Amino acid sequence: MAKFDKIQVLQKIGATGMVPVYYNADVEVAKKVIKACYEGGVRAFEFTNRGDFAHEVFGELVKWADKECPELALGAGTVVDAPTAALYIQLGANFIVGPLFNPDVAPVCNRRLVPYCPGCGTVSEIGKAQELGADLTKVFPGDVYGPRFIKDLMAPCPWSKIMVTGGVAPTQENLEGWIKAGAYCVGMGSKLFPKEVVAKGDWSAITELCKQCIEIIQNAKKQRA
Repeated sequence: MAKFDKIQVLQKIGATGMVPVYYNADVEVAKKVIKACYEGGVRAFEFTNRGDFAHEVFGELVKWADKECPELALGAGTVVDAPTAALYIQLGANFIVGPLFNPDVAPVCNRRLVPYCPGCGTVSEIGKAQELGADLTKVFPGDVYGPRFIKDLMAPCPWSKIMVTGGVAPTQENLEGWIKAGAYCVGMGSKLFPKEVVAKGDWSAITELCKQCIEIIQNAKKQRA
């Protein structure tokens, strides 16, 4: 069962404006990465369903994070169908993210008040997802659409909460571009966890990068307001 409800999860995501996106089959490495992000201020983390037995790794991470990162909302990403969503929710996922929008996933999540953040590529698709209870929708791949798409979307649909994933980089120029355009948050993967940094076990570097990104995002939100 999810540790945090839908409102709490959305508040955590909105407060930092950033959701790290990561997968590693080695549960011990995943713990180090998650802990580094948590110490950097991250309060929502997406572990992706991208490898064999990923759900088993996720289950171990949920139990570990409950003690080691008590305020962290750990969610599952790369979920494309309802059975997989149900599996991860049963394991304790606090939110479900998908690269696409599958209407069958929405009622499974809604039944437990677990946020469903589907990947969408058009204003109509985002609107349909919102009708089915997706308070937070993901624009993916972000680098294909660009900040202009977010800005133009928010003009007629200012109530929308958009997470941009794909093409997000831990730089001031990139992050400010998305946030000032109106994004609610960004999802960031490989560029937040360079392979060489993980290989060296330089967890403090990840912590510092998270701190810098959150600061940039929060400042950009203030300027937008």
